Amino acid sequence: MILNQAGTRRFRAYTSKHLDELLQRAGLGDDERLKVRAVATVLPFRTNAYVVDELIDWSAAPDDPMYRLVFPQADMLPESDVARLADLLKAEAPNAEIQAEANRVRAQLNPHPAGQKELNVPRIGDEPVPGLQHKYPETVLIFPKQGQTCHAYCTYCFRWAQFVGDADLKFASDDIGQMVDYVRRHPEVTSVLITGGDAMIMGEPVIRRYIEPLLELEQLESIRIGTKALAYWPQRFTTDPDADSTLELFSQVVAAGKNLAFMAHFTHPRELESPLVESAVRRILDSGATIRTQAPLIRSINDDTGVWSGMWRRQLRMGMIPYYMFVERDTGPQDYFAVPLARAYELFRDAYASVSGLCRTVRGPSMSATPGKVCVDGVTEIAGERVFMLHLIQARDPSLVGRPFFAKYDPGAVWLTDLRPAFADRFPFQAEESLLLP
Repeated sequence: MILNQAGTRRFRAYTSKHLDELLQRAGLGDDERLKVRAVATVLPFRTNAYVVDELIDWSAAPDDPMYRLVFPQADMLPESDVARLADLLKAEAPNAEIQAEANRVRAQLNPHPAGQKELNVPRIGDEPVPGLQHKYPETVLIFPKQGQTCHAYCTYCFRWAQFVGDADLKFASDDIGQMVDYVRRHPEVTSVLITGGDAMIMGEPVIRRYIEPLLELEQLESIRIGTKALAYWPQRFTTDPDADSTLELFSQVVAAGKNLAFMAHFTHPRELESPLVESAVRRILDSGATIRTQAPLIRSINDDTGVWSGMWRRQLRMGMIPYYMFVERDTGPQDYFAVPLARAYELFRDAYASVSGLCRTVRGPSMSATPGKVCVDGVTEIAGERVFMLHLIQARDPSLVGRPFFAKYDPGAVWLTDLRPAFADRFPFQAEESLLLP
């Protein structure tokens, strides 16, 4: 490990060129490593020294949940696709041929879920505004060009398409003036979420260029930062060269009368254990920002009631606010990670029942689907029919927010499109033909 003069670790990334060496550390044989490398031609791989040295229990790999969180698995993709890619790698085929096959597989993985390219891209006049998404009236998402990577990639990430080097699959822009102009033209926008990638991969001078112009917009009540940095590189807020100036920027946001909300992703309790994380959380909270925590429910990584209740309790003790349990999105290797909605509800209910009221700020299990954030509220029997109870926490159509609706019970359903309406011929959000589910 490289050390700087202060004795603290510098960031070191591991990418696909390091993958085979790291897989040997996990004890994988030649054939298995080849299959994993084949998967990594389709799905992005990146991790770093902190994750490798501090979070992964290598004695338990490849079954260790933190290992599975960042390392591709051989059976994430259809066996026939993996075999074709493995054959190309073994034959040392030209990179163009490998990438062509990888692109073919990617196209089958729904790289842009929830209508994010067709329905979410805003416009000024007839011209689309690159690097923005506007799904809900009051919230705009900003995708900075410089924030289109992460300290490490989660294997389940629904934004995997941002990281594979294909410009057609990216949302990104550095035209800050156009972004601010769009928000100014839409007074209904009261919240901006800076996301990516990971906003905190950017250095303080860069992220300042995006944040400071927003402080001049009186309509904005909150600025949110979506990040996994607290889990994957807490040094960003403690010992990195610009850690102090970053926290000063946070304080500046709060002093300007805006709520600064850190949307922190913690997928497993081990990510919370390091003293570095505790120190980073304290420093962020001392700046006046709040930290809200969220993560998806992922099979083989955190599909356990005790994992979730333990995370929420610890987060509360550290001063963070449990916010969301998400359902794994319908993109990438969804089949590999998905937990059936009925089971997801049981896990959430049991974890929710075992924590105090202060932890019950958390919501879920929630699907960020095309019509909005759909929450599974329970399973019950009405007029002799077993059904899911659901409601929209957030919606493209604000009039639908909070309205309960029902779906026929299906123990195998993993996403909204697997469900069928109960007691009606369509769901409330299907009044518009464009939102009809297949």
